[in-house]
Amino acid sequence: MAPTCLRPLLRYRSFAILFFTPLLLLPLPVTVPTRVCLQYLNDTNMLFVGGLIVAISVEQWNLHKRIALRVLLILGVKPALLMLGFMIVTAFLSMWISNTATTAMMVPIVQAVLEQMDNTEYDVTMMEQATGQTNTVIELQEKNVSDPTSVQVISNGQVPDDPRSSEEKKMKKRICKGMTLCVCYAASIGGTATLTGTGPNMVLKGQMNQLYPNNNDIVNFASWFGFAFPNMILMLVLAWLWLQCSFMGLNFKKSWGCGTERTAKEKAAYNVLKAEMKKLGPISYAEFNVLIMFVLLVLLWFSRHPGFVKGWASRLFPDGEKYITDSVPAVFIALLLFILPATKPKFVGWNSSMSDPEQTEEDIKKPFLPAPLLDWNVVQRKMPWSIVLLLGGGFALADASANSGLSAWLGHQMTPLGSIPPWAIATVLSLIIAVFTECTSNVATATLFLPVFSSMAESVKIHPLYVMLPGTLSASFAFMLPVATPPNAIVFSYGHIRVLDMVRSGIVMNIIGVFCVTLAINTWGRPLFELDTFPTWANSTTNQ
Repeated sequence: MAPTCLRPLLRYRSFAILFFTPLLLLPLPVTVPTRVCLQYLNDTNMLFVGGLIVAISVEQWNLHKRIALRVLLILGVKPALLMLGFMIVTAFLSMWISNTATTAMMVPIVQAVLEQMDNTEYDVTMMEQATGQTNTVIELQEKNVSDPTSVQVISNGQVPDDPRSSEEKKMKKRICKGMTLCVCYAASIGGTATLTGTGPNMVLKGQMNQLYPNNNDIVNFASWFGFAFPNMILMLVLAWLWLQCSFMGLNFKKSWGCGTERTAKEKAAYNVLKAEMKKLGPISYAEFNVLIMFVLLVLLWFSRHPGFVKGWASRLFPDGEKYITDSVPAVFIALLLFILPATKPKFVGWNSSMSDPEQTEEDIKKPFLPAPLLDWNVVQRKMPWSIVLLLGGGFALADASANSGLSAWLGHQMTPLGSIPPWAIATVLSLIIAVFTECTSNVATATLFLPVFSSMAESVKIHPLYVMLPGTLSASFAFMLPVATPPNAIVFSYGHIRVLDMVRSGIVMNIIGVFCVTLAINTWGRPLFELDTFPTWANSTTNQ
């Protein structure tokens, strides 16, 4: 039992640990000046970890599900709009949280909607058949009385099956395939739009900082978003049209419901979405706090160095702007999530009276602050530590390749490629990456090829980003096989699609992806990253 004088202090132990631990650890960088495992804890990895912690908090409080259901209810439940709604929601969420978590959340919603639509269609069909059978039996009996030579009605009153039923079943299967495939494809597409959306993007950021330390922060959150977000929109629209054409047909009146009333199936789907939304209840204090933190993080990312005006980093830290990277707001917001309360705090004053020992013991057990929005146990369980280590290993490999001269040797071997037009080089490399990433992880593919592409670009004197950007985006184009990426595997596990279905659709999706990336780097990507010139920072790195 603690002494009486220390009991009030014990009540504030959590706050004391939170406040004093960082202060006690501050002297470590001074006392241990060596660079220990720098590649595994560099700026890019800290950005990745900070972004993932924010994404975990969004998942923890079901904010992503609330956003998904709200958008689907707004867009409507006509077949084409329903698929478009699923794709928009999945792509948007994949921009901020992991593709796997987004798919794992969205597929059960799709499954519930499809099952309810199927059950409603079955009930309506049974009622129509029952009514039709009764009328048919009566008509045939009347005809039999008037014409004894007519065909006899079978004794149990059944009539031949409607041949349309088999066609309807086939159409239902096709719709199920299209609705489920659109989720995993949209997850992979959406992850390309933001710098923290998927692993290959972070690999590019890290490799640029590693290989070209004087690149003037050319790849940051704002510049990447300006390049990749329009590409994501274009890919999403073309993917939606392809899936519509492949699985539902381009019947605009039927798919869009132009001039028609909502059918029983559509009403059932809408009711499922409303019921799921009702289960969430009103927005909680914790959800609201997480939403505020999420919006604040995005604003800090965009306004740090927007390009056309001075950002907050240069205004607040004019002499140390180079140290204020995108990882700073990510880690700052992540730390706030461990501090801000999940419930409205009820502050209790210092109780100096020790007359009631039992009450004092209860007060000691109560924490000084309510539970935070996020605790480490949740982060430890949901954080993909393997990806963090894989990123660090990739950066270490790139550093070793540069220091050993391997990168320069590889670049020299690719000098004959200088006779080929740059757009052709970028297109061929994108196709190679898109095929290769079907068999290996996206992050491993980017880690393996990006340093090689960088050396090749230096040897033929083209902008390194002209080949590294399409290579990075193409590493996320894993559309053909269930094992290519976790979202594909999740969708495949529900049993609606076969491997052949995914291969057929995925081949066209890869072509769409390579086409969009080639268009992007040759249009709006050129002025955004100045891809028409060979930058001095790339040339100076080569001469080091």
